[in-house]
Amino acid sequence: MLLTAIETTRRGRCALFGDGEFLFSVDPETLAKSGLCEGDALDEQTLARLREQSDLRAAKDRALLLLSGRDHGAQELYQKLCRSFDAHTAAAAVAEMQRLGLLDDAAFARRKAESLAARHKSRREIAAKLAALGLDRELIADALDALDTGEGEQAAIRPLLERQYRSKLAAGGREKVLAALVRRGFRTRDAIAAVDRFLAEEGLDGPAQPD
Repeated sequence: MLLTAIETTRRGRCALFGDGEFLFSVDPETLAKSGLCEGDALDEQTLARLREQSDLRAAKDRALLLLSGRDHGAQELYQKLCRSFDAHTAAAAVAEMQRLGLLDDAAFARRKAESLAARHKSRREIAAKLAALGLDRELIADALDALDTGEGEQAAIRPLLERQYRSKLAAGGREKVLAALVRRGFRTRDAIAAVDRFLAEEGLDGPAQPD
């Protein structure tokens, strides 16, 4: 097969034609590195290598774009790249991001945990969300340990009581508030301690309501 034509597409890629038929398109840099010119002979191995190199270039560009938007864990980035590229190409692009120092799962886990804790998520909720991002158990445990400031989950519960449950507590709905907090993933003992402390400090001991 002969490379009979190279045409620039509207997206700036190079469309390759073999024996007059369209083959596929590659990015200009990959084509330049290959040294191929119109009239050159093509074989299946050359075409496969060229396509693989061009796909990897596109995957790396996509990875850089995703990382410029926000931090990602390696597994999360890999899964997103797999939406557009095969598993081998996606994995190679992730490996390149790691080599460049643009991926750090430990730091990502800590920052994500801190962000979720700032939104008053329970440790269980935070762990579940980190696991859903493909982070391993050891990294999740380390990130959760880094959150401990002495008061633990009670510090995360207090803002929720102030903003969401004050009126219910004032009306005597302590048990309903405790149940709601446990459903959100807070440990029962932390919920009880935080609620009772809040009631005592705020003087919210209104008439009890049937549960």
